[in-house]
Amino acid sequence: MPSVRAIPSAVCAALTAAFGGAVTGCGLDVAGGSSLDQQSVLTIFAPPDPAEAARWAADPYDPDKRQRGTLLLATAPWGGEPVYVDFYRAAAGDEDAAVRAVAMMALGRHGAPEDAAILVQGLTDSEPVVRRAAARALQRLHNPAAVDALLRAVDERREEDPETRAAAAVALGQYADPEVVQGLIAALRDRRLLVNRAARDSLTLLTGQDFGLDDGAWLEWTGRTADLFAGRGRYVYPVYRRSPFLWEQLIPWMRPPNETASVPAGMTPPTPDAPTGG
Repeated sequence: MPSVRAIPSAVCAALTAAFGGAVTGCGLDVAGGSSLDQQSVLTIFAPPDPAEAARWAADPYDPDKRQRGTLLLATAPWGGEPVYVDFYRAAAGDEDAAVRAVAMMALGRHGAPEDAAILVQGLTDSEPVVRRAAARALQRLHNPAAVDALLRAVDERREEDPETRAAAAVALGQYADPEVVQGLIAALRDRRLLVNRAARDSLTLLTGQDFGLDDGAWLEWTGRTADLFAGRGRYVYPVYRRSPFLWEQLIPWMRPPNETASVPAGMTPPTPDAPTGG
């Protein structure tokens, strides 16, 4: 994957045009404008400035700014514009793990099914924080080409990080594949309860059955059942939601970034009366 220090010229040009020259060149101009450290205390009550966020996201010298800037872009109402999605694709190859993780998250929010290829690469990253972000992002993009990588990621023998395994188990809940069922049953024997529960939830969603964490009961049922997915529910990815704190209620643009659950990009939306799960 490309490094953020080698962002395609078309992306740089588009960013520059979008902000009227506020961001310039393939290295992107980070000298102009105010930095976070230069802002007055009063400016924390102003909404994020798009040009400032873009400068931070492309700062070639400061990975902390790249992380913060990419996060601001990804969570902004306009963060799904094509120019930004191209930027996230490039940032997925950043030399800093935190930046790569935020780019994976951003692709989950705004990417297309074909971006699953980048997220699959993220599942093999050396840093757990990136692998977790990639697995969570794959909960939001539907692409059967990701199934094999997710099955490896949910396998305790291949993935040491339990949060990555649990996130992969959730993502697998969107794929009606006998191999997925077997992989999730195996995950019921994982040493970590969060993985067990995620695997059970996905099995119940896929099959309409619930044998709890009893892998033997699940195996017995699959062995005598011709159509494993006759009772299948509709997959809806999990989202972040919480009530705003008092001070967040007073400042509209500082509300918590609550989301609305939906089906992954590339998956047919559910009918109104269809059961859902994540």
